[in-house]
Amino acid sequence: MRELGDISVGRPNMGGEMPVIVYRLLEMAMHATLAEEYGQEKADDLLRRAGRMAGDYLAKNYLDKSLPFEEFISQWQALLSDLKVGILRIERSNLEEGKLQLSVYEDLDCSGLPATDEQVCVYDEGLISAVLGYYTGKPFEVKEIDCWASGERVCRFMAKTQQ
Repeated sequence: MRELGDISVGRPNMGGEMPVIVYRLLEMAMHATLAEEYGQEKADDLLRRAGRMAGDYLAKNYLDKSLPFEEFISQWQALLSDLKVGILRIERSNLEEGKLQLSVYEDLDCSGLPATDEQVCVYDEGLISAVLGYYTGKPFEVKEIDCWASGERVCRFMAKTQQ
């Protein structure tokens, strides 16, 4: 993965923030291009893999896995909020069984989209799986079960360790 660079040096006037619409245009155009070229299933897989790569980077560079679970989650919640990605909540967790249910309110990927009966947050699935895997040292499979785009007003994910 390319380096992110020093945004403060490269954008002294524009800064590090941009409107959500610019991010969504990039992600949706990339997804549509991949789906056109390789099909929907492969496009989803590629975006999920990209999310894992981003999650690995964020976790390794911004999160402290030596913290107790609750503190790690608090740190992760603060990071996602500071980056304006969304508001993360852990609804249920059982690390011994390797199962968690998480929700993301005001999700960067989809909050505000029209209802289309689709689950669209495959990038988030990858990112969440990478962060949980980083903390636990075990690979996680994450599946979105509710999405703003499917008519819900929150994105909800089930995460479980892979067997």
